[in-house]
Amino acid sequence: MNAPTTPATVFTVSGGSAHVHDLIGIGLGPFNLGLAALADPISELDCLFLEGRDRFDWHPGMMLDDATLQVPFMADLVTMADPTSRFSFLNFLKQNGRIYPFYIRESFLPHRREYNQYCQWVAERLDSVRFGQQVTSVEHDGETYVVTTATGERHLTRRLVLGTGTSPRVPECAATAVAGDGPAIHSAEYLARKDELVDRRSITVVGSGQSAAEVYLDLLTDQPDHDYQLAWLTRSPRFFSMEYTKLTLELTSPEYSAYFQALPADKRDRLLKSQQSLYKGISGDTIDAIHEALYTRSVGQGGGGVAGTTLLTNTEVRGVTGTEDGYHLALRHVEQEEDYEMDTEALVLATGYRAGIPAFLEPVRDRLRLDENGRYAASSTFSVDHTDREIWVQNGEEHTHGFVAPDLGMGAYRSSVILAAILGREPYPVEKRVAFQEFGVPDRFKIQPGKIQPSELQTEENR
Repeated sequence: MNAPTTPATVFTVSGGSAHVHDLIGIGLGPFNLGLAALADPISELDCLFLEGRDRFDWHPGMMLDDATLQVPFMADLVTMADPTSRFSFLNFLKQNGRIYPFYIRESFLPHRREYNQYCQWVAERLDSVRFGQQVTSVEHDGETYVVTTATGERHLTRRLVLGTGTSPRVPECAATAVAGDGPAIHSAEYLARKDELVDRRSITVVGSGQSAAEVYLDLLTDQPDHDYQLAWLTRSPRFFSMEYTKLTLELTSPEYSAYFQALPADKRDRLLKSQQSLYKGISGDTIDAIHEALYTRSVGQGGGGVAGTTLLTNTEVRGVTGTEDGYHLALRHVEQEEDYEMDTEALVLATGYRAGIPAFLEPVRDRLRLDENGRYAASSTFSVDHTDREIWVQNGEEHTHGFVAPDLGMGAYRSSVILAAILGREPYPVEKRVAFQEFGVPDRFKIQPGKIQPSELQTEENR
């Protein structure tokens, strides 16, 4: 554990007096906002959180009216670390006269718009948060990190927490199409460009997760008003639902994360691919709503299909070529190993997000601990510098800590761990074990040195 932090000091830099923060958080998504809220009552910690946007706005391109979180309201910014915090979701409801309507609603899942409003409410109450501060470079002057913003401001700090999040992932075969002028977009832009999409004669959605399902359902609902052809393509063998069984949810526990971290890197990468239904699936409610909409549409049509829409599984997009009217898709049926094709005037790629190392860190790249693939090599405390005392990452460690990295429910836990590493004490108790099951081989069952191995035992027949 690191030594406790000391109060922020003032010293001379380049002929002037400069304030040195204990911690600067770069980027303000839910995770760094949660860290800011949990750090707020800690008097000995001087923090500053910088965000390039003018205000907090979480996935505005997917802020659909009926969309809910896939985690309960307790997975807010602070509750799992400090249920008494004034920054809790329940306090937000109480202060806005909405706690009884939320109670009567009897649903644990807040609307996504409501969660966004809650985060904005928290951000407005934190003096440590600064918007309109796009970070352009981070340097080290031998004693402190120098954080420079697009406005020309320079901020000094002993420590950094990187909360820059992830960026939209666009398949290489579609990169040229997305970069063009036509309506080929990532789902992150969906609402901003929806009007452009629905004016086309055909729209194709590509993806297998919650975003793809929500976009398809929204377009399916609006289809009668616009009369476009609508298709949904997924590479998965079926439209996977998110798995919510209780023992499976224990894989979000601190002890499973520790077990995952101890595995070799290649095994972690393979395991993540096999666990996609645990965090990249579709909520059962959304799947049911899609089926109900299709069923309702099918009444009176006869047969099992629905005119005007196509759903295809096992379909991989191999190429996207611009045409005079839109795009030509080169497709491959994974199971049947058969190539086929489709034309569409508009394309929505709900193909997820990927983490990366921001360009502004290039001047201090040598201070970062990276793996052989150039990714953050995060420690058990989420530090990514060689000393484990200076730089931490939020939601950039999926490959080291497992699929819980983007899970809102683990945000307060990770913030608690980071604060404990900085302060040398636990301002918020950090749970060590929460699961009933055990991962790996329990110590009490391990074979002791010198003890006969089961494989060495011989039966009477094979002597």
